[in-house]
Amino acid sequence: MGKIKDLPKFKRPREKLKAKGPQSLSDFELLQVLIGSGNKQANVATIARKTKKLLEAHGVAILYEQLEKVKGLGIAKIAEILAAFELSRRFLVESDGPIINSAEDAAQQLRDIRDKKQEHFICLTLDGANRLIAKRTITIGTLNANLIHPREVFAEAIVDHAASVIVGHNHPSGTLRPSENDLEITQRLVQTGRTLGINLLDHVIVTKNKHFSFTDNGLIK
Repeated sequence: MGKIKDLPKFKRPREKLKAKGPQSLSDFELLQVLIGSGNKQANVATIARKTKKLLEAHGVAILYEQLEKVKGLGIAKIAEILAAFELSRRFLVESDGPIINSAEDAAQQLRDIRDKKQEHFICLTLDGANRLIAKRTITIGTLNANLIHPREVFAEAIVDHAASVIVGHNHPSGTLRPSENDLEITQRLVQTGRTLGINLLDHVIVTKNKHFSFTDNGLIK
């Protein structure tokens, strides 16, 4: 794991938080911001990674003694982390948006378009924890690469301070095979997302009873 200073500025957690808001950061990046910097014992990425593993096991109920075992975490940093978690318990209202961790989760969000007679192109915007921020219909009608412009997909994602997006559409014909237009649209969105720093996690095609994931089938890497 390299040092944060070796990353391009727009990928550094603090700069990313300033530009896009805290909801755009992954759990790992949020921990790097909270920890701040490394020391002679370990760099910030290593400390954040080990702290994240503990959090995955114990959640915000984690104890001082457990964090104390992380090499590189001293009294001051442990106190800051525990104080942040306590404040979150007291003041923050957890979002009720579902977490989208798989193509199956995304397909569940697209269930309302499975039986539509026209193709509906949908965009799901997600925060850094893959929690759904919003679901929007981008177009209705036959999909055409010239009609689905990346700005229509990413404009609201930028407003949402989204960390990533998943797009999806239905095939009224019942076939799951992606068309040439589907492939072209997806590649354009992948490239635009990389430029904007908002990853396209997947493109999901749904029919009445099945779904097809571009990511699961190696068409998005």
